[in-house]
Amino acid sequence: MDIQLKRGLLDVSVLAAIKNEESYGYKIIKDMAPFVELSESTLYTILKRLEAADMLTVRTAEHAGRLRKYYRITDAGRRRIAEFEEDWNEIDRIYQFITREGTR
Repeated sequence: MDIQLKRGLLDVSVLAAIKNEESYGYKIIKDMAPFVELSESTLYTILKRLEAADMLTVRTAEHAGRLRKYYRITDAGRRRIAEFEEDWNEIDRIYQFITREGTR
């Protein structure tokens, strides 16, 4: 798969994982596991990129005697998901064209 395409898909996937409630790294990986294989190092790179793009916010709180970072989606992150859904419709049309049978 094209690396830029995969990067974009993973970014939106992480945003989708936190769109309904804030979450933390391990839980994001666990929630995504049935659909996407994602290493911790890849996830934290994505989270930093999304934070820099103002698509999510981060807060730190103590949990079981340790500090844990919690991530929450922003309006910009929600807009990115909506843009992806629009883009996906176009990608699907292209896919249908590519995989069509016997149209010659």
